[in-house]
Amino acid sequence: MFDRGARVISTSRAPENLRLPDGVERRRLDISEPFALDFVPPASLVLHSIPPLENDDPVAIPRALEGRPARVVYLSTTGVYGSSRDVSESTVPIPRNGRDQQRLDAESAVRSGPWSSMILRPAAIYGPGRGVHVSMAEGRFKLVDGGQNFVSRIHVDDLAAHGEAALLSEATGAWPVADDYPCTSIEIAEYCAELLGVPMPESVPSTEAHRTRRADRKVDGSAIRRLLGVELVYPSFRDGIPASL
Repeated sequence: MFDRGARVISTSRAPENLRLPDGVERRRLDISEPFALDFVPPASLVLHSIPPLENDDPVAIPRALEGRPARVVYLSTTGVYGSSRDVSESTVPIPRNGRDQQRLDAESAVRSGPWSSMILRPAAIYGPGRGVHVSMAEGRFKLVDGGQNFVSRIHVDDLAAHGEAALLSEATGAWPVADDYPCTSIEIAEYCAELLGVPMPESVPSTEAHRTRRADRKVDGSAIRRLLGVELVYPSFRDGIPASL
């Protein structure tokens, strides 16, 4: 948006750590503390990407916007699909726990606001400094139950392209976002081990893994790409990981 000549305001709990082009404005925002969004201009386009933490109010951001924006795009998560293995634009959310329900509550608050809106539900986000290639290089990555579970991903740059296109669109609804290549955890681990020259990670039982690592989900994100006219720069991790490095 900044490249289009738009005024851009970015928020963060630690805005001084943001790496942004000169001219992008920074504001501190921590929703675990009292806050206001009076710096949001009337009729603006808002990309809301703040996930509610355990004790956060999931509707705090939409409520604080007070009708200022013309459009809000919310980045949710494919976690709202629960145990559904094959996910597409027609898959109904099935929250498994309070965290999933929080995200759905945040979605509902955005969709019921006095602005036009779209919900994007990204798969696992990776890119420079984040993803399996990073956690394997640091020796932190573990396979879960042998790594046969499927995981879908989206490169952060491709997700940003979805976000920008969604802000500039008039389309509505809730849509899963992913690249073209869901794969098993062991497949990407083998790729990263060879690429980085590191050992294969050990496998742990699912009971010892973080809940986000237990997912077994293949996500089809082609529908929203067609709707928004987005083309993937990184259609699979085999394209995105070398670029990230």
